[in-house]
Amino acid sequence: MKIKNIEELSQIMQKVKSEGKKVVLCHGCFDLMHPGHIKYFQAAKKMGDVLAVTITPDRYIDKGPGRPVFNENLRAESIAALECVDYVAVNKWPTAEETLRLLRPNIYVKGQEFQNLEDKTGKIQREYKIIQEIGAELRFTHEIVFSSTKLLNQYFRRAE
Repeated sequence: MKIKNIEELSQIMQKVKSEGKKVVLCHGCFDLMHPGHIKYFQAAKKMGDVLAVTITPDRYIDKGPGRPVFNENLRAESIAALECVDYVAVNKWPTAEETLRLLRPNIYVKGQEFQNLEDKTGKIQREYKIIQEIGAELRFTHEIVFSSTKLLNQYFRRAE
């Protein structure tokens, strides 16, 4: 079973790292699975040996009314169905900060839209500080980018 709780994932990652393998972590909402997410995960997997994905719990998603469209269990199951993903866990916190401290990946991967280390929420800046603190590496994918929020607003909300 690929879906673990965050504590189980922490133990697995410690074990994998002790075996000399590189652990890669992706984190996000991943509300509406689209080709951009899939390409992002595939690119991230190529950066190490084990790819773990953590998702933001429903109660902390700040994407606007009616979000998330899919609950955390469905989002976790969708991600776990991908061949390139080794493990999935639902985060306990509003951001990836505590998750990074707990899981201590070798590599934390974000999409190229975060490459300038700026976002309006300030999350990427805080995550970067923790990455430095734990001695991990921040890397970026350079794949096609879509916005779930834009897709939902543009194509799905119109039909209501």
